[in-house]
Amino acid sequence: DFVNTQLFPYLKSFRNGERNYHSMKYKIGEIFYFLENRIENGNTIREVINIIDEMNFQSQSDLFELSKIYEDLLQGMGNDGGNSGEYYTPRAVIKAMVECLDPKIGETIYDGATGSCGFLIEAYQYLRPQANTTEQLTWLNHQALWGNEKTPIAYIMGVMNMILHGIENPNINKKNTLVDNIRDFEEKDAYDIILANPPFGGKEKDAIQSNFPIKTNATEMLFLQHFMKRLKTGGRSAIIVPEGVLFNTSNAFQEVKKQLFSDFNLHSIVSLPAGIFLPYSGVKTNIIFFDKTKATEQIRYYEIDLGRKLTKNKPITFEELQGMISAFKKREVGPHSWIVPSLEIKDYDLSAKNPANIKEIIHRAPNEIMEDIIRTNESIVEATSVLRTLIK
Repeated sequence: DFVNTQLFPYLKSFRNGERNYHSMKYKIGEIFYFLENRIENGNTIREVINIIDEMNFQSQSDLFELSKIYEDLLQGMGNDGGNSGEYYTPRAVIKAMVECLDPKIGETIYDGATGSCGFLIEAYQYLRPQANTTEQLTWLNHQALWGNEKTPIAYIMGVMNMILHGIENPNINKKNTLVDNIRDFEEKDAYDIILANPPFGGKEKDAIQSNFPIKTNATEMLFLQHFMKRLKTGGRSAIIVPEGVLFNTSNAFQEVKKQLFSDFNLHSIVSLPAGIFLPYSGVKTNIIFFDKTKATEQIRYYEIDLGRKLTKNKPITFEELQGMISAFKKREVGPHSWIVPSLEIKDYDLSAKNPANIKEIIHRAPNEIMEDIIRTNESIVEATSVLRTLIK
């Protein structure tokens, strides 16, 4: 009774009257506000408390081990295909996307669908060695990383994940990103870098659609419009999208991609291998890279060919993405990467085929074809004559 009637209500009260919504105190209150005690046995609770009490949260090594355990737990929950699966993006993919964008100290980073906050945490770990002064480290912990998350359980997991990774004041809001009218955003509301794997396949109601210039009930296209609006001039972005975003040429999809072409530099598309999000999603996905520097002139495509089938127990590894990262940074063209000028793209259908996989068709001369037909007919006549003789 003490836990349910006194301890949890006390911890929930941390959010009451706290003006700094990003402070550790407020976040603890937020976490317990959305939690319920599921442990009925008092002895079990005591055992859990004793284990936690033995941990040294001031020790970086202990904190690292705890964060690693938590990450593995999140991954395991995702691999089991449970409700949390939708919140977990494979760490190898996240790390590759961060490597490609190469964030710098002083840049702000945003994810409008944080889930377990994998993108923000990976960006933090990438930036941490660059923080050489107290001011830079303070800025990294308090001003660099921003995000929103709609669902309570994902919000809790994400905030806890960031805290365990040493991020003192997670700037994560529990809100539906799509409720914001993007017409209200100005340049001061934009970010230098956007990394995200937003929900897709959902359908949004008219009230949500009205927040966007191009109305559509496709969640992924609303998120794409949001990210385009929140990207700072000169900023860069990497977004995971389903295959349908590339080949769908319906009105809304075309209009969004038309704006993406005219107002942004959609410079790269990475085709992820099938099964990247198994077992909880079998949808084929891609990473689109764009920056707000100029209009799109050409797109570099990268096709990841692992030479094996991804499974639950054999997911993709970061080492298997090294070839793509290298080709991306060097802008190389090879068997698995090619360039398509924007003028060759019709109706904004971005599903380009790898030219290395297209077999060359040899067109024969008409006279040669006619001679073959004549010879074939002569053979048929001769064979027919022989058959008639045998029948008689």
